[in-house]
Amino acid sequence: MSDGYLTTHVLDTARGRPAARMTLVLYHIVNDTRAELARTVTNADGRTDGPILPESSFQTGTYELVFHVGDWLGEAAFLDKVPIRFVMSEEAHYHVPLLVSPFGYSTYRGS
Repeated sequence: MSDGYLTTHVLDTARGRPAARMTLVLYHIVNDTRAELARTVTNADGRTDGPILPESSFQTGTYELVFHVGDWLGEAAFLDKVPIRFVMSEEAHYHVPLLVSPFGYSTYRGS
């Protein structure tokens, strides 16, 4: 078993609250080919109920986490899908948060 896993937290910075019920899709990227690994929805706290990529499925490599912001925002959406491509190069806890508003977003490697 690995010690690596992936989590996220989505916050609505325009309203100052968690982004509940947003769809997220995780892809593994190999030679620019995407393979879907997980599809989930954020809970009331803007997090997923468990790791998006749990320890039992973890492997190093390139991943893309796609946040379905447009579906979540509805008709007021400027943003549609926010893809974040990143590399997990060691067995560790990776946390990829998203701060989102109707007209912009920010991300970083969290803890």
